[in-house]
Amino acid sequence: MVAAVAALTTACATAGGSVAAPATSSGLPTAPPPPAPQLTAEQVEHAVASLDGLVTDAMDRTGVPGVAVAVVYRDRVVYSQGFGIREVGRPETVDADTVFQLASLSKPLASTVVADVVGSGVIEWDDPVVASNPDFALKDPYVTANATFEDLLSHRSGLSTGAGDLLEDLGFDREYVLGHLDQQPLEPFRSSYHYSNFGFTAGAEAAADAASTPWEDLAEQTLFEPLGMTETSYRHEDYENAANRAAIHVPTGDRTWAALYERDADAEAPAGGASSSVRDLAQWMRLQLGNGVYDGTQVIDPDALDVTRTPHSVSNPPGSPVSRTGFYGLGWNVSYDDQGRLQIGHSGAFDLGAATSVQMLPVEELGIVTLTNGRPQGIPEAVSAGFFDVAQHGAPTVDWLTFAAGIFEQLEEENAPETDWSQPPAEVEPASAPDAYAGTYDNPYYGPLTVTADGDALTMSMGPQDRPTLFPLTHYSGDVFTFESIGENANGLAGAIFTLGPDGTASSVRLDFYDRTGLGTFTRD
Repeated sequence: MVAAVAALTTACATAGGSVAAPATSSGLPTAPPPPAPQLTAEQVEHAVASLDGLVTDAMDRTGVPGVAVAVVYRDRVVYSQGFGIREVGRPETVDADTVFQLASLSKPLASTVVADVVGSGVIEWDDPVVASNPDFALKDPYVTANATFEDLLSHRSGLSTGAGDLLEDLGFDREYVLGHLDQQPLEPFRSSYHYSNFGFTAGAEAAADAASTPWEDLAEQTLFEPLGMTETSYRHEDYENAANRAAIHVPTGDRTWAALYERDADAEAPAGGASSSVRDLAQWMRLQLGNGVYDGTQVIDPDALDVTRTPHSVSNPPGSPVSRTGFYGLGWNVSYDDQGRLQIGHSGAFDLGAATSVQMLPVEELGIVTLTNGRPQGIPEAVSAGFFDVAQHGAPTVDWLTFAAGIFEQLEEENAPETDWSQPPAEVEPASAPDAYAGTYDNPYYGPLTVTADGDALTMSMGPQDRPTLFPLTHYSGDVFTFESIGENANGLAGAIFTLGPDGTASSVRLDFYDRTGLGTFTRD
């Protein structure tokens, strides 16, 4: 879902700013001077006044438990407000200091941190990552030797979308996941865009290695402490210990929600593991809109910061002659409206229960951040797009919530498994004896998988050896069983397809859910 959410961010940002103009071709692109600001203070004030209504309308229509929003304009926090409750079933309300999990909104925070390392002269954006982290490796030796910080932070290394994510869902830590990326097949280097949480994490981790500081400490020292962002952290433990924090929720019915899951994203912290409040993030937006200056002090080098907002990959090719291209910078979705204004933004999405968005128009010195404690339904994107729409046009020109929700519904359909394992076959063939499947199967990527038999019941175990996940197996037909997929990327029932050898015992098992890039076959020891 994450890559498509990036496309949605671009769609909402560009459509909300102004009406698209037909594309023209004039040879190689040039860098025109930045356009003059288009918005007046009165227009922005009117848009700010509309926010209470935009948020409450979205909450009324979806039932999402809690929302927080902040707006920065001309280096001032002009709006900072919480709505709703932190957790269903509890009375505590959301305010500007409530800590939310940010999901992929962590990425532009992270690229700000890496920009400081670049600005300090420790690394260059185009340095090979392996020079800072000799353990970095991908499947192709050429890519290993040449992939730069720019390549990894702009998703053009060739790693496929979601590479490493299923290891994280099983509970493997950052070191394990990054150490196994060299088994993932690669798409063409620097000529393809594939949104990769762990490719991004590898780049940020290498910057921390170059600075001789753990990532979590580096972010605190270079960004959070100078800006007084006391409620912001890349440690899940800090989120868990926050007294004023929003739980994550999933929908359970029409406008009803429940806090059913926890989401520990420490393994991919730079890409998705930050937590913060809108009060803190407003300070970061001031720094971004001030080109690295905060309260009169140059905190981040402006040239290094500017590179993060420069297109590095085409993330969303135009779908028609009147559409605009969406780009990805370094931790930012980057686009331009028909008046030439740079627009930067990013969404965050945890299917287990969080949705976030930040959008900025740097030339207008205007930015908005929206955090919610509910599974993605397009709410933060709709609030942000509606805000800029009102600023530009005086009133919403599009029902942004319906627009965004429709895209998320389409994403749900696209994420469905190829085989609908909930539908039994017309004729069910009998299974072999349970002992035929029991045993240990090896896999160099996921590690060992153990199938145990207790009478007729089979259970599959895999993941870190000190905290494995148990999957009860349900017979489907013949030597095929089903199990429930787990974690952030779960999509319902999955298949375990055993292959029996001449002796009548299983020689291997393929898990279709874990076989997305051809790594899901386990061979009996």
